[in-house]
Amino acid sequence: MKRVKIGVALAGVMVLCTGCFSIQNPLQNPSSSSSQSGSWGNGTSTYTDEVEQKIDVINDIIDEKFYFEASDDQEREEYIYKGIMQSLDDPYSVYYTPEEYADMMETSTGSYEGIGVSIQQNVETKTLTIVRVFQGSGAEEAGMLPKDIITGVNGRTLNGEDVSEVVTWIKGEPGTTVDVTVYRPSTEEELTLTIERRTIENSTVSHRMMDNLVGYVEVTEFYEKTAEQFGIALQDLKSQGMTSLIIDLRNNPGGYVDVATNMCNQILSEGTIVYTEDRDGNIMERYEADSNESLDIPIVILVNGNSASASEIFAGCLKDHGKATLVGTTTFGKGIVQQVIPLTDGSAVKLTIAKYFTPNGNDIHKIGIEPDVVVELPEELRYEPIIPEDQDVQLQKAIELLTTGE
Repeated sequence: MKRVKIGVALAGVMVLCTGCFSIQNPLQNPSSSSSQSGSWGNGTSTYTDEVEQKIDVINDIIDEKFYFEASDDQEREEYIYKGIMQSLDDPYSVYYTPEEYADMMETSTGSYEGIGVSIQQNVETKTLTIVRVFQGSGAEEAGMLPKDIITGVNGRTLNGEDVSEVVTWIKGEPGTTVDVTVYRPSTEEELTLTIERRTIENSTVSHRMMDNLVGYVEVTEFYEKTAEQFGIALQDLKSQGMTSLIIDLRNNPGGYVDVATNMCNQILSEGTIVYTEDRDGNIMERYEADSNESLDIPIVILVNGNSASASEIFAGCLKDHGKATLVGTTTFGKGIVQQVIPLTDGSAVKLTIAKYFTPNGNDIHKIGIEPDVVVELPEELRYEPIIPEDQDVQLQKAIELLTTGE
């Protein structure tokens, strides 16, 4: 079954905004085509013989001259594949080892083994920042907080590695521990936390009824079970007499696009949800709402700079159709599409293939979505892991808009 995803989750940590991508059928095993010639992407340059010869020469030099003990052949081979993808100079096009790909697929089901945090990687600086710490996780128990910046794992200092590689350092069997070093901007200190790895059951939707019959639904990711959980939340709030709704997508890094479109379909009865274009401007896919009923109550969606990818599809769709008012700060701005292609040896490559656009044709890449009502959190609250409801000015503005009708 074809799946399309925005964001990647690995071994208890989720990679923020790695793009919209589809899982394709496996290609032939790379080893079976090693004797064939190919190109670097322009269809003209034959590279196989020359590259293999040069790799052999470099390996001979390493074996003869390298001062330290070289990594094993398998690890060096994996880095060749990673290097090919890095040569594209696109931070969203990557190679996954079999272990990395398996972890990605496992975590996206919503149950996984890890330390229990969501992280964002800056595509330019490669900085890894904690976005969310899951309740009941080893990370929460060890004292890790949102906004912490990971600087090392088990004494190994990070040096620009891709998040998928760092995850392999963090992951491990439940019950074992890992030392994660973080820099905490709020106190300007560096801490090393010993964290127990656990099996994490990641519920992505929570909800409650607020005063004045204002429903509140928080969505933390768009995973396989999220659309179902979202529907259950809406039905429960409707049964309680909900007359308006707040959907909180702040710090939501994304997930499967078909989950996001499913959720839009629970609110919107018709119209375009999102569409994608290839590099030549041709429309590749157009997602349309086709439900029998719409949710015709006032809706406010809360967003911020960490609302990315699938969050932006959902928010952009409902904003363009006039179904929701956006409150908060400008979203992340991740509007390019990747395709994940599994290989028969268990590895996979992810390649940027398209851009996606909101129903009104807005290109949000590196721009984000500007809220209808811009509300900044006070400086003193921006590093707080939990903001008291009466001090959450973004939430309070949403409540005000829904209860006063302004």
